[in-house]
Amino acid sequence: MSNQTPKEAYLKLGRGELPDSVVNYTMGMPGINDSHPCSMVGARIFDQGPPVPGAPRKDMWGVPYASNKETNFAGLPAPGEFILKDIVHWDKYIKTPPMPEVDWRQLAHDAYNNPKMPINRERQAILLGGPLMPFQQLMAFMGFTEGLCALYEEPEKCKELLNYILDFLMPVVENSVAYFEPDIFYILDDTASKLQPFVSLEMYRDILKPAYERIAEPANKRGIPIQFHNCGRCEDFIDDMIDFGVVYWDPAQTKNDLLGIKEKYKGKIVICGGYDWVLPDTYPVIEKEYVVDLVRSTIDKYAPGGGYAFCGGALGAAGDTAIENANKWAREEVYNYGLDYYLK
Repeated sequence: MSNQTPKEAYLKLGRGELPDSVVNYTMGMPGINDSHPCSMVGARIFDQGPPVPGAPRKDMWGVPYASNKETNFAGLPAPGEFILKDIVHWDKYIKTPPMPEVDWRQLAHDAYNNPKMPINRERQAILLGGPLMPFQQLMAFMGFTEGLCALYEEPEKCKELLNYILDFLMPVVENSVAYFEPDIFYILDDTASKLQPFVSLEMYRDILKPAYERIAEPANKRGIPIQFHNCGRCEDFIDDMIDFGVVYWDPAQTKNDLLGIKEKYKGKIVICGGYDWVLPDTYPVIEKEYVVDLVRSTIDKYAPGGGYAFCGGALGAAGDTAIENANKWAREEVYNYGLDYYLK
């Protein structure tokens, strides 16, 4: 039995090498038997304190967010309360918040020595996240209808706004990368629906890609691999993602041609995903056998040859015991079935 740590296995994938076991990328959450490959940290200097489930909340720019039990208290921009009314005059609506004074060395020390969230750097890679989501932030300011129209009708104004945001936040990124010394730098921005991207490839390259290149630069200068979170059918952008340093991609959903991507980009990008959860007809009863079979078929489809980490789960309302059990069984089965998978 291999004694390879989850960190070693995950970083091996990023170098185009074959690990001993199938890695379960758990979105920074703990896994079975301490098997999660990454612990997530971030410079949370704009936080407003611990979130209260269901309570109204605003981001650093003043965008109000709402959540409810049905979304498992995931925050979404509050409908009808968008703060940017006119992209042409964005500077009338969007103002930078005060930048806190930060002792970066102490901030990093405290993050790595928090007794409530212990981090084992020997077993888990450090995944550093930042407060930068160019596309989603614009949609949060304006809503999707107005935001997508703004990208099409006023691309130069959209660039102005995104660069204004980046000018303010890039020192946070640069100091975070320098003082936290992560193993992987994490960028999140969902630019696609289930069926297709929200923007054309031309628009992506003209407006969004330059923003991602700026965000990625501090990590790229230090040789730190980048992980990119992008839901939906976003495979159109993979070449450009690799251009700005992306090595890991999650949650790599199955509306993308994952097997074709795996073959085409072998050794260049790690597919973290492939778990195509479908609520069974028996719901609200979910049988363990259903989950086990789904996990095994996912691993057997995508894991051979490497370049793959399992990632995914069942979504449901907060407190849904059937969904909680399904996710627990999935984590257990990824660990058990994937253990020493490449040594067998």
